[in-house]
Amino acid sequence: MPEAIAWRPIVEADFALLSDWLTRPHVHRYWNHDFTPEGVSRDFGPGTRGEEAGEDLLVSVDGVPEALVQRSRIEDYAEDFSELGAIVDVPAGAVTIDYFVADPAHTGRGLGTAVIRAIVADTWSSYPDCPAIIVPVVAGNTASWRALERAGFRRVGEGDMEPENPIDPPLHVISRIVRPEARA
Repeated sequence: MPEAIAWRPIVEADFALLSDWLTRPHVHRYWNHDFTPEGVSRDFGPGTRGEEAGEDLLVSVDGVPEALVQRSRIEDYAEDFSELGAIVDVPAGAVTIDYFVADPAHTGRGLGTAVIRAIVADTWSSYPDCPAIIVPVVAGNTASWRALERAGFRRVGEGDMEPENPIDPPLHVISRIVRPEARA
């Protein structure tokens, strides 16, 4: 298990690393992004300039870059809010995350779950009015939704949403974790 998980916002100097990560088959399978320098700049540049409501976070483990996490309030992205809200209740202030572990040798060993747990804990302090974190995952990405379950999320629904990769069917598993005080 990693000793220290830390993150910081993506900066333009990280684009070459992101491009490399997005080419990796296990990442590209579910993160169907243009990994060319132009594509990475187009997709991640607005976040580095503060033009996006969400966060793109470079996650390091024991000082080594290992993962990417995106975090945002669901209501800041109207299309996502509408699509997700048609399947499950999305309370005001709810946050969503998306993530991947870059090195395939580090998948399936609990790193993704540890990163998710760390981001969840930080979300409760960074977003003090967030009542829940809700994460849709394409149903075929079993490793991802199981990592959420191991991190304390529970499945709250299933339904059709636009998949990231057009080769996937639209069925998504929706998982949620609520703010600890709300569980009492």
